[in-house]
Amino acid sequence: MIVKKMQALGEKRSVIREIFEYGNARRAAIGAENVFDFSLGNPSVPAPDAVNEELIRLLSATDSVALHGYTSAPGDAGVRRAIADYLNKTYGVGASVGDLYMTVGAAASLSACLSAVAGEGEEVIAFAPFFPEYRVFTEQAGASLCVVPADEENFEINFDALADALSARTAAVIINSPNNPSGAVISEASLIRLADALRAAEAKYGHVIYLIADEPYRELVYDGVTVPYATRYYDDTLVCYSFSKSLSLPGERIGYVLVSPTAKEHDAVYAAVCGAGRSLGYVCAPSLFQKLLPACLGLTADIDTYKTNRDLLYEGLSDYGFTLKKPEGAFYLFMKSPEPDANAFCERAKKYELLLVPGDDFACPGYVRIAYCVTTEQIRRSLPAFAALAKEYGLH
Repeated sequence: MIVKKMQALGEKRSVIREIFEYGNARRAAIGAENVFDFSLGNPSVPAPDAVNEELIRLLSATDSVALHGYTSAPGDAGVRRAIADYLNKTYGVGASVGDLYMTVGAAASLSACLSAVAGEGEEVIAFAPFFPEYRVFTEQAGASLCVVPADEENFEINFDALADALSARTAAVIINSPNNPSGAVISEASLIRLADALRAAEAKYGHVIYLIADEPYRELVYDGVTVPYATRYYDDTLVCYSFSKSLSLPGERIGYVLVSPTAKEHDAVYAAVCGAGRSLGYVCAPSLFQKLLPACLGLTADIDTYKTNRDLLYEGLSDYGFTLKKPEGAFYLFMKSPEPDANAFCERAKKYELLLVPGDDFACPGYVRIAYCVTTEQIRRSLPAFAALAKEYGLH
């Protein structure tokens, strides 16, 4: 018998993918240059030269059987050692090979962590706005998602609402900094306050509450902003990382989980992550791209392009009268819809071939996400369309 829940997921794509597919149809109909697609967080800047250079070196100098064969289930030990050394040097983590589990990108990292630490009858807390797939991953683990409403002042943590959400059923809390879709970065002061709240809840309810730090945008920050490393503030932390954004490799699906070396019951947690990866079919992340990583740790794609795009779009939209907060990181603008129904606003934007994502699935109705990881030329050409849209709403 077909599992109806899975059928429903297959029949209804995420709203982001629905709009992207609509964009594909419009590009075919009127030409790509006439469609201003801001739907998908697909990096537009190329990977660093070192990525292709190292791939060529590996393909030329490495025995193909060894290069393309299975690694150990948690990942190649040499690759994990290199990542641990990098994290220790950069963030003072104190990591070792036995703390790292290589994954098929951030989705696999999150799925494995949630399946490892949250189960039937338990809750996972997420702060709005958040990536919609958190709900899918959490429910697949058998838990339910508890949404903390957004702090619309700055899109940091709504601590009053968090206090109400924490309960005996809380198994984990997810943070995403820099945030998709708002671009907000959780400050050190907020992370310290969050860690204190979770420790107090652990003591109150008598069980571990895990902090899951979803960090695919860690390096994509601007204007001197830094992203605090969560394991330095809270012991029971699992870090989910992907190289999709930092190295512009989204289609290669390569990332890792770091189980904090100081986590309570560390070995059991690590085993649970490995077991979850096995259960979900994620054993052995792509071998070639594992072996690429040691030569590319610490490198990033051209972040200056994203900053240029952010500034150009933010200044233009602000001048046109739209309401939005300047993002500190990632490559998204989260803009207030000029009408209460963001879906209706996004439909009207299509009249100008502007493809925007309503914020409802991010648990933040009344907002829209604009992914500016596109070419700078597309942003320049889109500004008259945004101006016309603003004029229609009497903003400009």
